[in-house]
Amino acid sequence: MSQELVRFEVRDHVAEVTLSRPEQRNALNPEAYRQLEAAFTTAQADPEVRCVLVTGVDPAFCSGDDVKEIMAGPARDRTVESLRQVRPRATPAAIRILECDRPVIAAVNGAAVGWGMDLTLFCDIRIASERAKFGELFIKRGLVSDIGGLYRLPRIVGPAKAAELLFTGDVIDAKEAERIGLVSQVVPHESLLPTARALAGRIAANPPLALRYMKEGLRRSLSETPQELGAWVSQTLGILFQTEDHREGVRSFLEKRAPEFKGR
Repeated sequence: MSQELVRFEVRDHVAEVTLSRPEQRNALNPEAYRQLEAAFTTAQADPEVRCVLVTGVDPAFCSGDDVKEIMAGPARDRTVESLRQVRPRATPAAIRILECDRPVIAAVNGAAVGWGMDLTLFCDIRIASERAKFGELFIKRGLVSDIGGLYRLPRIVGPAKAAELLFTGDVIDAKEAERIGLVSQVVPHESLLPTARALAGRIAANPPLALRYMKEGLRRSLSETPQELGAWVSQTLGILFQTEDHREGVRSFLEKRAPEFKGR
């Protein structure tokens, strides 16, 4: 039986995904990548899950690839072989996270470097502990970033700042990450999980179907014209107007009470 390297728990409609290799600063080896992908597959398939929260066991969020296993160990040859296929695939865990249609929050409790920083970039919202650090270290290893750095980072902090971080491999602290818009807020370390869980709870209290469509709308806004997006909005409203949750939202407003959304 494989060791639990990524913990998964659902409570109050929020799935918590916790990287758990603290002795290796939550570096990802092949099995940890597999478990991370499986956690998001499970979250996506569970109708009770309305939001996903990703964090790591202290002292780090994720220090990226396990260099000993993936770059210098027995897994290296398998990794190189898979990358040199005629039609190589993107990192499966990355695609699984990006394709998750629930809002995803990263609670960054410490160093998030290399693929660990990319992992935060796959998320919709990033909240940082004052101890958090971020760095796209791929250039220091003679490599290029994954799609987190190359696709997501320029859209979050702008092309010039993304280029600076990618070309230099500089590590920045939480305050600088907040200044450039990489994280939405920085909180004291002991407040990180309560703050992230409170935000996840506020998100999960909203209508699940509308939440999933809202995320899809944000995804489409990156590539579609206003006309294309407007047509999608009209079509989506035609679907949502017919849901029980929409009717409950209207009733609860008129009756001046808290709504109870069912995802129908």
